[in-house]
Amino acid sequence: MTAQEVRLCGLLLQEHFGEVVEKVCTHLLRSGALNLRTIVHETGTPLDLVKKSLCVLMQHGVCVFSSGRKGPGSPVEYRASCERILRILRYPRYIYTAKTLYGDTGELIVEELLQRGHMTMSSAVKTVADRLTHNMEEGRSMEYSEVVSAFSKLVETHFLQRCPPVAEARTATTATPATPGTPAAPVNTAPPTPESFPDCYKVPHVTLIGRGKRRRSSEDGEDERPGKKSKVDEKTHGDEGIYWQVNFERFHLHFRDQAIISAVASKLDQTSSEIVRTMLRMSEVTTPPSATCTQALSSNEIFRSLPPNYSITRPILDQYLTLLVDDPMEFVGRSGDSGGGMYVVNLHRALVNLARATLESVVQERFGSRSARIFRLLLRKRHLEQKQVEDFAMIPAKEAKDMLYTLLSQNLVQLQEIPKTPDHAPSRTFYLYTVNQLPTARMLLQHCYKTVANLMERRLFETKESKRLLEKSQRIEAILASLQASGAEPGQLTEVEEMITAPERQQLESLRHHINKFNREPGR
Repeated sequence: MTAQEVRLCGLLLQEHFGEVVEKVCTHLLRSGALNLRTIVHETGTPLDLVKKSLCVLMQHGVCVFSSGRKGPGSPVEYRASCERILRILRYPRYIYTAKTLYGDTGELIVEELLQRGHMTMSSAVKTVADRLTHNMEEGRSMEYSEVVSAFSKLVETHFLQRCPPVAEARTATTATPATPGTPAAPVNTAPPTPESFPDCYKVPHVTLIGRGKRRRSSEDGEDERPGKKSKVDEKTHGDEGIYWQVNFERFHLHFRDQAIISAVASKLDQTSSEIVRTMLRMSEVTTPPSATCTQALSSNEIFRSLPPNYSITRPILDQYLTLLVDDPMEFVGRSGDSGGGMYVVNLHRALVNLARATLESVVQERFGSRSARIFRLLLRKRHLEQKQVEDFAMIPAKEAKDMLYTLLSQNLVQLQEIPKTPDHAPSRTFYLYTVNQLPTARMLLQHCYKTVANLMERRLFETKESKRLLEKSQRIEAILASLQASGAEPGQLTEVEEMITAPERQQLESLRHHINKFNREPGR
């Protein structure tokens, strides 16, 4: 991992879990796997705080533990995942996707699981039903069965999955003891994946009958809540010990599919994108996440699975499939002739083309259309001399030279030397310009991490600089709310509102505008 990734992870951890958790996890990211005593010694944090921090990190899947690398009897070691922390940036997108696919109920289920790390199905259902009931009109409530149905749909489409049992996780990471005279077996320190268990997507039978309850606002109701809660918690629902978590990889596959569908729609038309959407939907659960293409589908199967509102005939479908196969972007490929023709979606090739289009757009936005023309030319021709770039791009020699050197200084273009003789004399050496797409994409990704971290630091700075004004605004808002609740006269309300001067009000509006802008940018 890079310094920019560690910096961004620290800011995300500090914002969501506090400074102590951020200190412990950042040290794990920089140092690798460490045992408990080493973490306490090197961070200078009290033992109880380190234990609580590790519990929080493991609750949210940020940290995993495994047997020590020195063999049986060695202390358990903890390891933090940078990739898992960076997923916090996509939390709003996960929640919005669940809302789009499964409505408000699916949205709240995913939101609760993201906030708490993992939950049992019965606990999630009751919490979501109570929240939905609280937002409904008086006299209406949400039935548990409706929330259970939405939860089951999320599991069936693999957006939710069971957490690996802790007992089995410890067994999988425990080394077999060595017999005298034989070397010890290597310790498997890799944590088990949820997919390695057969019941990963099996929904248990939960006995939940009833409706969601409204939160009480009166003091009597607050006093009664702990007693009632303990009675409810004593009931068994049949899913004790079975915890569920969000399957982030499934959401990422959905984002990938949506990107491919949008690219097809912009490149061709809406009907072509709907055909590709149908092919992806038919193979979304059966295709492995790392597959380069989807499972082969016959033309007959695609025709039968098209939405009813797309009343296209079979010959027109064949024409669209032929058009997709012949397109240079290679979104769809033909793999056979049985069943009217077998077709696949080239997932890997589509992602490569989308990444290339993104790189081209970045160059065009930063350096102009002529530099983008040179960049696109190098992507297609792979290796070109400066004179060839000038001729193919039809750009004057001086301008082409300046643009190439600008791209070279930004590491968007690389220069490769091919000597004719062993002495590498410049007069007897070919200088070829080229673009390495994968390193260039990684460099731009690091720039994105740096930009997000800068935005978060700027937001913290702005908030800290205006802390006094924000506290004053919150106090005045609280006074206004209490006066309105007690039925105060309009003159009293106006007098309280005038406690904030016009310049302070203008500064508050500017601050809130900037903070809202900072909050929107990282989630894009």
